[in-house]
Amino acid sequence: MKTTLKITVVLLLAVTVLFAGCEKKQTFINIASGGTSGTYYALGGGMAKIWNEKIPGMNATVQSTGASVANVNLLKEGKVDIIFVQNDIAYYAANGLEMFQNNSFTGLQGVAVLYSETCQLIALASSGIKSVADLKGKRVAVGAAGSGVEANARQIMEAAGITYKDISVQYLSFSEAANNLKDGNIDAAFLTAGFPTAAVSDVAASKDIVIINLDPDIIGKLTSLYPFYTRITIPAGTYPKQTADVQTVAVKAMLAATSNLPASTVENLLKVMYENQDALIAAHKQGNYITKATGLEGMPLPLHKGAEQFFNKK
Repeated sequence: MKTTLKITVVLLLAVTVLFAGCEKKQTFINIASGGTSGTYYALGGGMAKIWNEKIPGMNATVQSTGASVANVNLLKEGKVDIIFVQNDIAYYAANGLEMFQNNSFTGLQGVAVLYSETCQLIALASSGIKSVADLKGKRVAVGAAGSGVEANARQIMEAAGITYKDISVQYLSFSEAANNLKDGNIDAAFLTAGFPTAAVSDVAASKDIVIINLDPDIIGKLTSLYPFYTRITIPAGTYPKQTADVQTVAVKAMLAATSNLPASTVENLLKVMYENQDALIAAHKQGNYITKATGLEGMPLPLHKGAEQFFNKK
């Protein structure tokens, strides 16, 4: 009986240790993305699904946010674990520039560069807007106040010789801008996101819109003044009734974190993400461009140790 009791106690202890071990393996990750109609949110949901299905004990959730600038602040405050952010905004944050003047975030670390985020200027066809110069006197959504989109809008207009004094400024998010375009409350809106952007497609389904070309001199000024911008083409047919290619500029979407996220976790997240690109593509077409080969292109931050370990592996 004593032997049986001892065996039972040992087994109970083993089971207790086993369950305790399982509990320790639980990993909770909160992903800060963007508006629900944007690319960040779609891809964030795709990543969370992949990580939860492929990594034992993983509990990843995606949070809708105000995107880049808001995400940096959420990460700095310790409210999220990994963020989507434009590479220009990440650079500003790390170096205390623009909207992060005298408020640098030196602990910001790069995880991976994902894809090009295209600066898109959308106008109602009825507005008569055919160029950036035509924005003068118009009601223009420039993104949420202090957001990455707003910084892009301001810089693009400055390259065209326009300031906020020349337009009726509307500080609106992706979804708010889309709704106001559909209702005819604004004439044009700036968006920065991977194309096709759901918000733009949504507007195009009910309104005749035009995607505005940036003149070559504007693109030249932007790429020379700011190291983040690159030339990019939005191919004809990307949006309903878009019959011609559109020339514009882009920045890069990326993932960032801090050293609070363990190196082993980051390395595993990247490994599983790149191994399941098909699921990213299913979440959004920009998943086609998320590859290990381009994962460091345009990286403006020091790499997270886990990312460094992953990208250095052959």
